[in-house]
This record gives sequence, C-alpha cells and structure tokens, in this order.
Amino acid sequence: MKTSLFLNRRQFLMTTAASSLLLGAGRVAAAEPIKTAGIYTVPVEQQWVSRIHNAALTAQDRGDISYSFSENVSNTDYARVIREYAEAGNKLIIGEVFGAEQEAREVAAEYPDVAFLMGSSFKEDSALPNFAVFDNYIQDASYLSGIIAGSMTETGNIGMVGGFPIPEVNRLMHAFMAGAREMNPDITFQVSFIGSWFDPPKAKETAFAMIENGADVLYAERFGVSDAAKEKGILAIGNVIDTQPEYPDTVVASAIWHFEPTLDKAIAEVQAGSFAAADYGIYSFMNQGGTSLAPLGTFDGKVPAPALDLVKQREADIKSGEFTVTINDDEPTSS
Repeated sequence: MKTSLFLNRRQFLMTTAASSLLLGAGRVAAAEPIKTAGIYTVPVEQQWVSRIHNAALTAQDRGDISYSFSENVSNTDYARVIREYAEAGNKLIIGEVFGAEQEAREVAAEYPDVAFLMGSSFKEDSALPNFAVFDNYIQDASYLSGIIAGSMTETGNIGMVGGFPIPEVNRLMHAFMAGAREMNPDITFQVSFIGSWFDPPKAKETAFAMIENGADVLYAERFGVSDAAKEKGILAIGNVIDTQPEYPDTVVASAIWHFEPTLDKAIAEVQAGSFAAADYGIYSFMNQGGTSLAPLGTFDGKVPAPALDLVKQREADIKSGEFTVTINDDEPTSS
C-alpha cells in the first residue's frame, strides 16, 4: 500500500510538473502584443490619419499591438519623434512621411530591428529592408463616387478642392472625374489645391468661390468643403471617411478608405519575423477590402437608377478584375 501510494504521489508530481512546463511553454509561445507607435503630422481626427488611427485601435483591442501615438508633429520634428519611439522599444512604427522622406529613412536605417510602415509618395528601397510604404489607393471607390456625382449635377459644373497635388490626391481626383464623365462626358471641373492638409476655413473659402462660379456639386477631398456646400444648399461627395451623418442633406456618397488590410498585413509580417521593404499600396484596392463606397443613407432613392446600375456593375467588375480604374498620378487641372 505504501509503495502504491508513493508511486501515485510521484506520478502526480511528475504529471503536475509536466503540465506546468507545457503551460509555461504556451505562455512563451503566445504572441505578445507588438509595441507600436503612430506618428502623425495632423490631428487624428483628420480624414486620412483617422483611418490609420482607427485601424491601430482595432488591432490593439484584439490584442495584436499595444499602441501609442503622437499627433500634430511638424515635419522638422518628425525624425526626432521617430528616434524617440524607436529608443523606447517600439517594434512597429506607422505614420506618414510625405514632408520628411529623407530624414525619416535616415533614422529608420539606424534601427534595423524596427519595422516602419509609412505613408509615402515614393517606393520602397531594398537597401532599407525595414522600411515599407503605403498610400491610399482608393481610386476604385473614388471612381464610383464620381459616377454618382455625374448623375446628380444639374449645371454640369463640379468643384474639386484638394490639399496638395501629390500622387495620392491626384489619382483620386482623376478617378472621380472619369466616373463623372461616364454619366456626362461634357462635365466641366474646377480644380484647386489649398496647400494644406488641415485648413478647413481655407478649403471652405475656396469652395465658396467655386459655387459662385457655377458648381452645384463639390468633391470634398479636404475638411471645410462640405460646410460650404451645406451653407449654399448644394451637394458634396466625401473622401476617405463617411461624413453623411454630419451632413445628411449635403453629402451624397463617399469613397471610404479601410486601412485594416494594410496594417493587418504588416502585423502578420512582424509577428512572423518576415517584415521587409515592400509597397503595401495594393491593400487599399477594392478587391483587397481596402476601399468601399459608403451607403447612400439619406440619399437612398434619390440617385438616378442608371447611375446606380452602373455603379453596381462596375463594382462587381472591379472586384472580379474585369474592370480596372486607371491610376493617373499627374496633377489634375480645371477644364
């Protein structure tokens, strides 16, 4: 009996120890949240940055990353802030380096163990393997929103207000214009850039001038444009985010950017230890889930049926690969 009890107790202890080792191994094997930092030159409420910020918060909520961020960082301070986050142990740094390309890449080279995923007008460089780029290639949804705009204008005059004439803005405007011309090839466009990513008053004043010049639909690439449309009782098309809840009688449709596919791909690569220099722009395409046309909401039933039929057909063809929206990064001009 004593021998039996001794063996059972020893077996119990050995089993307990083995279980503890297995549990411990499980804890070690479980992926720890990736320490991640976001660096933004504008407030996180701004359209473009808000999509990155929200995707990061979603990833944090599901436990993939631990996230901190800095907003309103000037281009002259950008490199310094990158270095501070890298020194603080962040393993993934996201943001936008459009105005600080060279400085950002130089700092990234100093921290080869840190993965950088940055909005950029330039391409990846194999000589800098830890620096990947992205851009919001949402020309697919912009094209569809243009079809709707082209069906809603009565004057055939559309105003377009952008921030800067850089590729990411230019391609969206060209796609929008191509969509509008599907409904009316004779539509004319007023195109203007305000020289700022966040100056609603200036965007609003520019939009007012376009309305005075006959525009009855505005393409709101920047905040402030929809305010002008609302005050003057005309229509607007949104960009990147859905602002119809704030402008229910003004914003007909919006091309929405979903940053989640882009960020999720980067997180997976960091977790696998395979992050490399690459162009993540493709993850903004409609067939990757990176962009969509916002629901019509309050304008449901108010958009002409032929336009909706064309939108439905083109969307299906874009997703299947049968139709490709042209990517034109040249600066658009008024017609």
